[in-house]
Amino acid sequence: MARRVFYSFHYKEDNWRASQVRNMGVIEGNKPVSDNNWEQITRGGDVAIKRWINDQLNGTSCTIVLIGQNTAGRKWIKYEIEKSWNDGKGLMGIYIHNLKDKEGNQSTKGRNPFDDFTMKRNNSKLSSIVKAYNPPYSDSQMVYDYIKKNLASWIEEAIKIRNNY
Repeated sequence: MARRVFYSFHYKEDNWRASQVRNMGVIEGNKPVSDNNWEQITRGGDVAIKRWINDQLNGTSCTIVLIGQNTAGRKWIKYEIEKSWNDGKGLMGIYIHNLKDKEGNQSTKGRNPFDDFTMKRNNSKLSSIVKAYNPPYSDSQMVYDYIKKNLASWIEEAIKIRNNY
């Protein structure tokens, strides 16, 4: 079954890494927004940003949080996670710190953004339910290949997990 996904990531720091995942061609994802378009969206303030996110999430079955060094704790990442979960979408994370950026640099592993949420029903962290995959390689090409090989099955698993809650 063809799935549409929403990619959540820290735009300024991880756009280059995120574009590698988004352009793998494994799954249909939201269209990348250019720097100019993002600046135009953000000029509209919180209401415009929220509207844009909601529009992007519409019609998707899973949200993939691409976790970089400073992804966790960001206002809009938190909004995308909470909205996705509350809307019943599959939710998962992939650590992308070992993919190279446009300068050929890797970064430091960031903390799990799902740790910022506590489930009301049993007081457990969302991170105990939602999986965050950390490719077991430090070589950027091997990380890329690992993500590409597993992405479709991770999405299906995320949707199945969400359907259990």
